[in-house]
Amino acid sequence: MDRLVSMTIFLAVVDEGGFAPAARKLKISPPVVTRAVSELESSMGVRLLVRTTRVVRVTDVGVRYANDCRRILADIAEIENAASGTHSAPRGRLVITASVLFGAMYVIPIVTEYLRRYPETEVDCRFLDRVVNMMDEGVDTAVRIGALPDSTYQAVQVGRVRQVLVASPDYLKMRGIPFRPEDLKGHAIICASGVTPTPDWRFEHDGKSQVIRVTPRMTTTSNDSAIAAALGGFGITRVISYMAAPHTASGRLKTVLTQFEPPVVPISVVHHEGRQSTPKVRAFIDLAIAMLRSDDALN
Repeated sequence: MDRLVSMTIFLAVVDEGGFAPAARKLKISPPVVTRAVSELESSMGVRLLVRTTRVVRVTDVGVRYANDCRRILADIAEIENAASGTHSAPRGRLVITASVLFGAMYVIPIVTEYLRRYPETEVDCRFLDRVVNMMDEGVDTAVRIGALPDSTYQAVQVGRVRQVLVASPDYLKMRGIPFRPEDLKGHAIICASGVTPTPDWRFEHDGKSQVIRVTPRMTTTSNDSAIAAALGGFGITRVISYMAAPHTASGRLKTVLTQFEPPVVPISVVHHEGRQSTPKVRAFIDLAIAMLRSDDALN
């Protein structure tokens, strides 16, 4: 069987979760699906799927192979579109990633505008609070916060953010405003472990670094729950500036110790080197750059 056809069938099994659903999706018989997957496994000498009477599970090798198949088939589709003269119109499936809260607040508006402009596209959003391996997980473009390691990716800076300490006006009125990092020892601390995973908070002032060990009254893995507790007047929390931006703009939260903040960190749109001419990727990157750079909260 043609290798590209076999790849397409294998991806259908992975996406649909079984041989019979894949056969229905592709409008072919189940034995054809079974034969295609078996031929792939035999030719490579690896197990891509584990079959039981109830479920079909993708092996670790199968997951990596599925991601490679997606890239290969997407590249072939782009080549064929270019050859047929349709390369000017973005089309096809785009996979993007960002952190959970940033994705909800800033990337979703970009995605919806992108989909409105380009009706022949679809977007798979993977919002995760971890660094996604773009190559291994089949991601086309990512929005990253922080310094980027050297890599074979292209990166365009679109903004900057800070680590800020915030509290509600009612809390500060009741407990007082801290003027030095040492003053935090007399306050109720809410620790968002995604931003500050240890109780050692770093500050900088006049070129000098200072570390204060805080004792959190509340620790949470969720940034938005830390902000919610601060909004409720419980205490002071440290988050990335964009997370609290709507509340600081409205006056529901106030920043403190701003003169002791660590250096700003960049926000970048990252994509595969050599893929910048792909219409669907290029169109999304251009739109993301324009929308993110125009947001005052990120610049």
